Amino acid sequence: MDLADKAVGLLLSVISLSVFTYYTFWVIILPFVDTDHFVHKYFLPQEYAILIPVFALVALLCFLCMFVGYVMLKSKKKKA
Repeated sequence: MDLADKAVGLLLSVISLSVFTYYTFWVIILPFVDTDHFVHKYFLPQEYAILIPVFALVALLCFLCMFVGYVMLKSKKKKA
């Protein structure tokens, strides 16, 4: 394996762990902290905790459907 591949893998792992930790703290722990605590200024309002993943899921499904459609059209042209 190339050194660049390992660096990219490490970077993706660190980003994934950071996002998971941030989201877990935001959704599970933050509701039990007082609203006037200073830590609340580092997080978006709670409504976005649902809206962001739903939007990401809808976008992922749209791109997946577009990809499947593209592959189906491309394979149909190969047959003809």
